[in-house]
Amino acid sequence: MVEFSRKGLLFSLSAVTVAAASCNGKKTAAGKNAEKKPMNIVYIMSDDHSYQTISAYDDRFIETPNIDRIAREGARFTNSFVANSISGPSRACMLTGKHSHANGFTDNSAVFDGGQQTFPKLLQKAGYQTAVIGKWHLTSAPTGFDYSEILIGQGIYYNAPFVRNGEKIASQGYVTNVITDKAIDWLENGRDKSKPFCLLLHHKAPHRTWMPDTCDLDLFDDVTFPLPANFYDDYEGRVAAAEQEMSIAKDMDVVYDLKMADKENEIHTTTGLEEYGRTMRNSMSPGQKAAWDRHYDPIIQKFKENNLSGKALAEWKYQRYMCDYLGVIASVDRNVGRVLDYLEEAGLLENTMVVYTSDQGFYMGEHGWFDKRFMYEESFRTPLLVRLPGGKRGDIDAFVQNIDYGPTILDLAGVDVPEDMHGVSFLPLLRGEEVDDWRASLYYHFYEYPAEHAVKRHYGVRTDRYKLIHFYNDIDTWELYDLQTDPSEMRNLYGRPGYEQVTKELQAELVRLQTQYRDTLALRLNGF
Repeated sequence: MVEFSRKGLLFSLSAVTVAAASCNGKKTAAGKNAEKKPMNIVYIMSDDHSYQTISAYDDRFIETPNIDRIAREGARFTNSFVANSISGPSRACMLTGKHSHANGFTDNSAVFDGGQQTFPKLLQKAGYQTAVIGKWHLTSAPTGFDYSEILIGQGIYYNAPFVRNGEKIASQGYVTNVITDKAIDWLENGRDKSKPFCLLLHHKAPHRTWMPDTCDLDLFDDVTFPLPANFYDDYEGRVAAAEQEMSIAKDMDVVYDLKMADKENEIHTTTGLEEYGRTMRNSMSPGQKAAWDRHYDPIIQKFKENNLSGKALAEWKYQRYMCDYLGVIASVDRNVGRVLDYLEEAGLLENTMVVYTSDQGFYMGEHGWFDKRFMYEESFRTPLLVRLPGGKRGDIDAFVQNIDYGPTILDLAGVDVPEDMHGVSFLPLLRGEEVDDWRASLYYHFYEYPAEHAVKRHYGVRTDRYKLIHFYNDIDTWELYDLQTDPSEMRNLYGRPGYEQVTKELQAELVRLQTQYRDTLALRLNGF
């Protein structure tokens, strides 16, 4: 492998761009049926796409020119966050404009109450056609949509089954391409073109287990990624961080996560995921399996020969994780480009707000981790890029949260935002207007414990400089961070001399937000 460099990566990407430009995808359709008013909405959301792997935010790892186009022609939100960093609850917050305790979907074991108010239902009442295509992950069937074609549960990467308006159907191909095909087909052939539309295009990618399209398997073979500075974090002073189970070194399964399912059945793991890892190829066609094996068989053989352990194994796992994850991102970016090209060719782009975001952030080895859940920055933050025709271009630094997406879309559509929504419309920010009384703090609450990855339940408050977190349930610890001097959140300042006044002010702000949002459980747990 060669040492990582941006120049080298750009070269490696450009070398495959032409060959893979239409990898497993269908030719973009084009019509000339442009609606003028009201504004249409195309909301593209990936699953677990870290802001660190979008080059509009961070160009250390990959170039994402199509996603970056949204930023270049629109707005890049530099302080975008979620309310609960896990897939289903995050989606429920987005749909309802409310924090998890208010919408009832606090963790992935819950069932979303499809009878409650959501912004797609309000758009329908206002005359919009609504559709959701791709990942749903809310247990109950979609409501509030004229058309739905969703993956079953988490979905799979190859030849995934879908449920179309309640009926199970098969598909052939790589899931990111297939979802985009279905979305473009609905835009071109499925909708009533006399009405404005709101399309939620939800990708499975890059959710675990990061299975790239066959044409993207070799993209990062010659890249060595820099190890995060805190990859070997010892979690001093952070009890909950020390007790998680999302360590690349300890918890990332080499068969399930990193595809080391050798045909000789000699590689075995202890995480309980090996069996699932050995069946991941079952959905593939013979041609897909052949391409997959051409790529992974030599890697498996070399892995067996090297017989790595300790730090060498941990760092090998990190490199493989990055290669697979970024290979999946390459397909997401390519397909975002297909959607933008379709909208432009169909005459829709200048009357459509295009959003790109993720259901939360993700760890790319920071603190030695993968996954999300924590209120720490890498998982609390989420990318948000919005192209609003005639709107602001450039950065928006104001605090926004995924509870704001519904109110913003309703505001754009001219629909009154219900008073019981916790979020607020950031449409004025997108229009370049000054908003004097914008929020100065954010509230977060994570509930899913005991569960996979063993991240303790916690809630907290973040301001422009500080963050205060309370871990509770079978633990009772507080953490305080000065994000200005410690952006990686390595030094817990809670209880240290000199931070009494800061702590008191943050506790007061925490209570104010919990009272505002009526999170009565958290109010009872504060203990100060």
